[in-house]
Amino acid sequence: MDIAAVIAKELGIRKEQVEATVKLIDEGSTIPFIARYRKEVTGSLNDEVLRELYERLNYLRNLEERKESVIASIAEQEKLTPELEKQIREAMTLVAVEDLYRPYKQKRRTRATVAKEKGLEGLANIIYLQMTDRPVEQEAEAYLSEEKEVLTVKDAIAGAMDILAENISDNAEYRTRIREMTFKEGKLVTTAKDPEAKSVYEMYYEFEEPIQKAAGYRVLAINRGEKEKFLSVKVTAPEERILGYLEKKVIIRENPHTTPILKAVIEDSYKRLIAGAIERDIRSELTEKAEDGAISVFGKNLKQLLMQPPIAGHVVLGWDPAFRTGCKLAVVDATGKVLDTLVVYPTEPQNKIAEAKRKVHALIKKYGITLISVGNGTASRESEQVIVELLKEIPEKVQYIIVNEAGASVYSASKLATEEFPNFDVGQRSAASIARRLQDPLAELVKIDPKSIGVGQYQHDMNQKKLGEALTAVVEDCVNKVGVDLNTASASLLEYVSGITKTIAKNIVVYREENGRFTNRKQLMKVAKLGPKAFEQCAGFMRIQGGDNPLDATSVHPESYEVTARLLQSLGFSAQDISGQGLAGLSKKVKNKEKMAGELGIGAVTLEDILKELEKPARDPREDMPKPILRTDVLEMKDLQEGMILKGTVRNVIDFGAFVDIGVHQDGLVHISQMTNKKFIKHPLEVVSVGDIVEVKVLTVDLARKRIQLSMII
Repeated sequence: MDIAAVIAKELGIRKEQVEATVKLIDEGSTIPFIARYRKEVTGSLNDEVLRELYERLNYLRNLEERKESVIASIAEQEKLTPELEKQIREAMTLVAVEDLYRPYKQKRRTRATVAKEKGLEGLANIIYLQMTDRPVEQEAEAYLSEEKEVLTVKDAIAGAMDILAENISDNAEYRTRIREMTFKEGKLVTTAKDPEAKSVYEMYYEFEEPIQKAAGYRVLAINRGEKEKFLSVKVTAPEERILGYLEKKVIIRENPHTTPILKAVIEDSYKRLIAGAIERDIRSELTEKAEDGAISVFGKNLKQLLMQPPIAGHVVLGWDPAFRTGCKLAVVDATGKVLDTLVVYPTEPQNKIAEAKRKVHALIKKYGITLISVGNGTASRESEQVIVELLKEIPEKVQYIIVNEAGASVYSASKLATEEFPNFDVGQRSAASIARRLQDPLAELVKIDPKSIGVGQYQHDMNQKKLGEALTAVVEDCVNKVGVDLNTASASLLEYVSGITKTIAKNIVVYREENGRFTNRKQLMKVAKLGPKAFEQCAGFMRIQGGDNPLDATSVHPESYEVTARLLQSLGFSAQDISGQGLAGLSKKVKNKEKMAGELGIGAVTLEDILKELEKPARDPREDMPKPILRTDVLEMKDLQEGMILKGTVRNVIDFGAFVDIGVHQDGLVHISQMTNKKFIKHPLEVVSVGDIVEVKVLTVDLARKRIQLSMII
């Protein structure tokens, strides 16, 4: 197989682009590095396309390996024909390869193998060839053997039928066609194991849907319902059409002696050997597609969450709400350093509201707190009421925001949090995390397993390895897009930088502790285990503010420093002009970019990137994202009325809609049908992303079930 040609066709790009990218990958380059610093080589493929290319490359290479293994196994059995080898080599999926390999696999003892041991293969061939001019019972008499325990004609014919049934089942062409027919015309059918049982799966107690139209989120919900023993699930196939197809393929002559037997063989083969396997294949394929879709949505949601703009310049009070054990508070300065911690008890059962207000006000005055970051977990609503009352009573101008605390408890109990805050308990660590994830969401959220961040659906029901790899890739792309401050970044953040392993990340932190600040990127080469390849991959994503070379604070790669110096000199500038936006409008000074690129010996795309970076050095791409809504007053669910127009923040996007935080502690659902009336959309991500600020209208409020239906069509 020409893997590069296959990938090029699938992704709609040129074969040369694929070949160039594969070469870079094989040389040890990472996707972020290729996307940012090898645009000239790949033809400017973005990180999304590169990730897809990487996945397909791995799949197709594994497929080729499996083909070689299968071919070798069949050749060893001396059963490999040129035609079979050609079919295997041309197969495009692992399923197709396994179908072709099925007849040659080492099988456990089946009814057919027992029949073969009894010498009944000859009788099976007579029936299969359909050329006998006498009853099969007469043909069978020749195969009776006391020694082989074939005592009756009936036994002999039954054994021959078992051999034929297995042969039909093992035919790759038949299986492929039956799988296609079942997929196109079959249905996914679910019923309740106990129709009286109350559960979240009641809509699936009597449910059927064409397999072709089975939505991913429904497939995952059905799988979970089946696993939790609420549902029975089956695939119904167009049985008559399938049997008709097999009869046309197998019964090639009208023979009154063999036709009735072959019809019975075909039915037995399909019902006993093929149908169950095809059902498993289809359920597996539906699940895999559903998982891929859910992982993709999870990844996009996670990306939006990680890329939310930092709220800089604030001293923040992190508030981890709770009832019995009290609310844990942590004061964090503008750099993320924890200044103070405290526990207050304004909630049930203590209800020490006045005391809590007094202590919180004292913290506000002492540290100049301007923002309170409140976790959205248990007792969040009650904490919010206390905070709003306090903000109305004090002269200081303070705002608050409810933040998604998903994963904060996971982080606070982790080894990493223990190392970071050895003298804090889990509540204090959690409060610090809640404050910091507002100041710099990316730097704080990388400390948490992406699966625990809570912006997906059915995440515990899917392939955890595949989910983990996909989400790690998202985090890696985000970290490298933003870049990291080499002198302040934690080991958790550094390990996501292109080319940096966990060990090297820890070694960078150790080097900093032992030698002080990095003053230039070259010093990275002194870090243990960070060799030339790792330096090439990571250097451009590391930032040094106020270092020896102003270019170290930009995303210009050290390999381009000499070219950049020549470019600046030719335009009458020096590297010192970079700081303080001194090179704004630089692009306009280059009249002929193609000519300038040629003179410098670089590509036009690289020149364009260098010019953009010099104009806005170390620009944070998160600046373009919507800013969080800061609040000073509280709204309760009972205050909502139908038709009310509110601003809200998209918290999670799923296949059938989006959950929006409108400031009442209970997120409202905007169904996909209520997102726009201007165009047809297949998925909510076409309209909204996590972190978006949207205007919504309240459709219905169900206080008893705590459900809010919203619309973006206003």
